[in-house]
Amino acid sequence: MTAPKKLRSAIVTEGLDRAPHRAFLRATGVGDEDFGKPFVGIVSQHGENTPCSMSLGPQADAARLGVAAGGAIPVQFTTVSVSDGVSMNHKGLRMSLVSRELIADSIEAVVRAHAYDALVGFAGCDKTLPGVMMAMVRLNCPSVFVYGGAMLPGTWRGKDVTILTTYEGVGSVLAGTMTEAELDQLGHACAPTLGSCPGQFTANTMAMVAETLGLAMPGSAMLPAAYSERLALARRAGRRATEIVRDGGPLPRDLVTRKSLENACAAVAATGGSTNAALHLPAIAHEAGIRYSLDDVAEVFARTPLIGNLQPGGKYLAVDLHRVGGVGVVLTALLDGGFLHGDALALSGRTLAEALADQAAPDGEVVRGIAQALLPTGGVVVLKGNLAPDGALIKIAGLKSAVFEGPARVFECEEDAFAAVSTRAYAEGEVLVIRNEGPRGGPGMREMLGVTALVYGQGMGEKVALITDGRFSGATRGLMIGYVGPEAADGGPIALVQDGDRIRIDGDARKLEWQVDAAEIARRRAVWQPHRRERLAGVLEKYAQLVGPAHLGAVTHSGAVEWPEG
Repeated sequence: MTAPKKLRSAIVTEGLDRAPHRAFLRATGVGDEDFGKPFVGIVSQHGENTPCSMSLGPQADAARLGVAAGGAIPVQFTTVSVSDGVSMNHKGLRMSLVSRELIADSIEAVVRAHAYDALVGFAGCDKTLPGVMMAMVRLNCPSVFVYGGAMLPGTWRGKDVTILTTYEGVGSVLAGTMTEAELDQLGHACAPTLGSCPGQFTANTMAMVAETLGLAMPGSAMLPAAYSERLALARRAGRRATEIVRDGGPLPRDLVTRKSLENACAAVAATGGSTNAALHLPAIAHEAGIRYSLDDVAEVFARTPLIGNLQPGGKYLAVDLHRVGGVGVVLTALLDGGFLHGDALALSGRTLAEALADQAAPDGEVVRGIAQALLPTGGVVVLKGNLAPDGALIKIAGLKSAVFEGPARVFECEEDAFAAVSTRAYAEGEVLVIRNEGPRGGPGMREMLGVTALVYGQGMGEKVALITDGRFSGATRGLMIGYVGPEAADGGPIALVQDGDRIRIDGDARKLEWQVDAAEIARRRAVWQPHRRERLAGVLEKYAQLVGPAHLGAVTHSGAVEWPEG
C-alpha cells in the first residue's frame, strides 16, 4: 500500500529519541522492516461473560490477516463488555449503560496513547456497539466497524424461540399458563449458539445503524455469528481499514452527518427497532460535534413507515432478514420511497444510492414495500406532554392499540415494581410508574425487561401500561413507555406523580399527558424532596456526576474533540 505522507504512528516510530519505543515494539514482534508501515488497532470485547462476545476473538484474529494483506501492522487489544442478559433485573444492570462510556473511553485511551493509524472495531452485546462507534467518531481515524452477529434461534415445540421467549415464560409460570418444567425446557432450547439476541433488539438494531451510517461493511449486520462467512468479512474489514489509511478517507466524521443520522433513524423506525437507538444515535452524533436530540429522532420516526416484520413487534428474526438480502433490502425500499438521503456517503466512498444500486427488492413478507407498509409511521414513537417535556419512547409495532388511560401505581425503583408484579399486586387498567431509574438517578438507567417481560408473560402486556425514566431492552414489547425526561432525579414531572393520578398515553397523537392541574403540580413541587439512594463510590459515583440527560444521549463529556498534534 501507499501510505499517506505522515502517519500518526510516526510520532512513536521515527527519530533518534524514539529508539526505546522501537525497542518496545520489537519486543512485541514488530520487525525493522515494519517501521514506516501503518499500525492498525483491532479491538474487541472477546471474553466468556456473554455469548454475544464469545465469537469476537476468531473474527478479530481474521481481521489481522486482512490488515497484514493490506501492508499494515495489526495490533489486537480488548476492552470490557457487560452482559445485559446476566445483569438484568438486579443492581448489576446499572453498569450496562455505564459500560458504553467505558468502552469508548478505553478505546480512545489505547489508540491515542499508541498513535495507531486506523481502527477495526468488533462489538457484539448491546452497549458495546454504540461504545465502539462512539470511539471511532471521537477519534476520527480511519475506521471499520464489524458486528459479531446474532445467534440462531432455538426450536421448542416446533417453533422458533429466543431468550425473549424465556423472559416472558417466567410471567407465564406466575400466571399459571406454563409449568416450571416447561420453562426449564424452554431455557435449554432458546439460545443454541454464540452471538447476540436474534430479534430486532438493541444489538441488531445498532448493527443496522452502523451499516446505514456507513461505518460498517455492506451486508454485514444481519449475517449470523455462527456463519463462517464472518471470518471472510473480518478479513475484508481489516483490508478496508488499510485502504482508508492509504486513500485518506472516508473518515468517521465524513460518514456520520446529519443526513446519515436521519437515514439511521429511518432504518430503526422502518424495522420497529430498539428504543435504545434513540439514546445511542444522539450520543454518536455528539462525538461528531452534531447536536442531535430526541426531537430530531422524533421527526424521522414520525415520517417513516414500518416495513420490517421483525420481532419483537413482528414475526421474523435477523437470520430471516439476512436470507432475503439483509439491511440493504430495507434501505433500498426506503430510498425508492424517498425516505433516505441517497447522497450520504458509504464506507466504500461511494454514495449510499450508488452502493444500493444492485440491491434486491423487498421480499414482501420479512420486508414489505412502502405501498404495503405495516404502519404509516415508524414502529417506534417519541411521546411528548406534561409528563415528559423532554420526550419519552414507546414501541408501537405489534400493539393492538396505542391509546391507553388509567390511574397511576407508583414505584420508587425497579425492585419494588418487580416484587409487586411477581405477586400480581397490580390491577388491569393501571399505569405502573417506575421512577428514579434515569441516567443520573439510577444511576445507570437500567433496562426494565425483567418487569416488562413478566407483565407480558402474565398476559397483561396491553391490559396495563408501564412508564419509567429508565430504559427498556430492545426485546421489550407491550404498552411500555421509557426514557421519560426530565428524569425524577432532576425534578422532572415523573418525580411528582402519586398513586391514583390519571395518565393518558396516545401513541397515535404522540402524547403523554398527566391529568393533574397546574396548581396541584405546583403544590407538590414546593414540598418535593429528591429520592434518597444508597451511597455511591467508584465508577457509578463518577458517572452520576458527569452524565447528561437521556434526550441528548446520556453523554459524559462536552463533545467532539480533534486528535492532538505532537
